[in-house]
Amino acid sequence: MAPGRYDQPIRISDLADHVGLSAPALNRHFRAATAMSPLQYQKQLRLQQARMRLVAGARDIAEVGHAVGYSSPSQFSREYRRLFGVPPGQDATRLQGQVLADYV
Repeated sequence: MAPGRYDQPIRISDLADHVGLSAPALNRHFRAATAMSPLQYQKQLRLQQARMRLVAGARDIAEVGHAVGYSSPSQFSREYRRLFGVPPGQDATRLQGQVLADYV
């Protein structure tokens, strides 16, 4: 996945070919280095990027989800809540409040 192109899918076979490994070897090495699979890592990157966009002031939750690769707003909200413990809108409001409080 190229920097800034969070909405682009990755194919493990393409990634493995790019680094000269078989798909199982890539998964094994990747998991050893990150404690997660390449797809889990991509999901976490997407959700972290979504969180940054929400804190920066993005108001349309569905659009943020779409921008980082989720075609379903409900799937985006579900996975966001699973990672951060709260829905995206609630998390954004809380984090924006913390940022403002840090500057006051």
